Amino acid sequence: MGTVLVNGVEVEVADDERLNGIQAAARAGVDIPRYCWHPGLSVVASCRMCLVETGTRNAETGAISMMPKLVPACQTPAKAGTVFVTESDAVKKARAMVEEDLLIDHPIDCPICDKAGECYLQDYHFEHGQKERRADIRPFTSRRRDLGPTVTLFVDRCVMCSRCVRFGREVAGTSELLVINRGSDEEIDVLPGFPLENKLSGNVVDLCPVGALGDKDFLYQQRVWFMKRHRQVCTHCATGCSIWTEENQDHVYRVRPRENPHVNQWWMCDIGRYGFHYVHDAARLVGAERRDGNSYKPIEWTEATAELGPKFDEQAKRGRLAAVLSPFLTVEEAFLLARWIRARDVDAMLAVGPVPVEGDDERFKSGFTIRAERCPNRKGIEAIVRHPRGELATWEDVLVEADAGRLAGVWITGGYPKPWVDEAAAGKLADVPLVVVQDLFGSPLWEIATYRLPGTAFAEREGSYVNANHRLQSVDWAVRPPAGARVEGSVYWQLLGMPGLYKSRRVLDDLAATIAYFAPAAEIVPETGVQLDAAAAQVSAAPLLASGS
Repeated sequence: MGTVLVNGVEVEVADDERLNGIQAAARAGVDIPRYCWHPGLSVVASCRMCLVETGTRNAETGAISMMPKLVPACQTPAKAGTVFVTESDAVKKARAMVEEDLLIDHPIDCPICDKAGECYLQDYHFEHGQKERRADIRPFTSRRRDLGPTVTLFVDRCVMCSRCVRFGREVAGTSELLVINRGSDEEIDVLPGFPLENKLSGNVVDLCPVGALGDKDFLYQQRVWFMKRHRQVCTHCATGCSIWTEENQDHVYRVRPRENPHVNQWWMCDIGRYGFHYVHDAARLVGAERRDGNSYKPIEWTEATAELGPKFDEQAKRGRLAAVLSPFLTVEEAFLLARWIRARDVDAMLAVGPVPVEGDDERFKSGFTIRAERCPNRKGIEAIVRHPRGELATWEDVLVEADAGRLAGVWITGGYPKPWVDEAAAGKLADVPLVVVQDLFGSPLWEIATYRLPGTAFAEREGSYVNANHRLQSVDWAVRPPAGARVEGSVYWQLLGMPGLYKSRRVLDDLAATIAYFAPAAEIVPETGVQLDAAAAQVSAAPLLASGS
């Protein structure tokens, strides 16, 4: 263990740690400005914004000797005895000069730039720049160039930090971007015939410290200071990337990666980044309905929840009940529904809903993986389904039981953003006396349901998901569901007769005490999630039944 001195503040550094000046300063609560450095990319030390004074402190005498010139903090190792000074007059002058140099040719088009409000150049100018502009203000242009289907380049805004180029080479491994020309004529471009269209391409927009790279999907849609961001998990594959869902007035405008060293580091794929639009699809189902002969009659949610308990109790006397738990449900929602159905029928069949799979896993140069399994919570749902008897029933098992006439009532949850059930599968459930379907979009199954209950999308629910590596992450809801739809957890909460409003944390505490697999999630779940024991997923603990109507 060694000690680094940052502006007179001692910072401890482990012997096996490899930190630079920026990282060491952050531990001391000091933010060193930078453009080119990023913790997930190689160090080039090209922008010179992070210049600091540095030296060494003698461990025996405490005497400090400083180097005569400023050095880039990003490229300077923080070893035992290293000294950093980040706020001297020389450092402040160097930062002001860098800012002035960048602004000589930079178009001052902040009012029309998407990056306004989260732009490094804008923020650093006010914090570190010159008080007055000494260069002449000249007319500007902002040349625009398409780099690929999702990203556009505003050429004159670029500060040549090269983050995007390094990302393509070091993380995506596709190397479409490069620097063309030399000196003051340098620009970012793509290799001829190789547009930026890899499945991680949207990350270069996040990486860009200024407004040079624009996301075509978000361009001119919203000002960032109007939006609120919420911690969530991407539900488009079993990687379960940590994300920020950013919305204004219950409309999602952007999804971006949230740093999580245990799951996705700093990145996310374009499938998850641009896959949120179904949340606001005009075809979303709204309003509960009950079959009335050959048609459906709208009913109030209070009426539906009052009827469902007695209806399932009645069918339980005639045969077996079943619940299909979608891998798009949170573990809390699945646990409540499983508890409710087994309170009606102790032998009720629990099954995992269809698990969508597309192609094979895609692994990129940095290790980031897009899973072929296109759902967020198969592991968590399987642990709940397996718990009562150690058996793992699937959607196909439910269809076999229904086709054989052995089911008297079944509750089916969906929530899939894409079509997931065909007419053949729905036909096998057509003769089940009581079928409840809870889903986002219409389907052949929706057409044979006894009760139709509109479900909610990922951005509208709170709860927890377990990814492919058995890591549980908890999320908050970001937007309210459309009028007429209700969050699944609140429906099950009401059916069980639980007091107050639905709170997923209370359910997770109960779940952690009931099923050993979820025990690490007791009391608190950090923002980066908790690691569950894969071996415990097969272990049953206490019965799933509890009090509830």
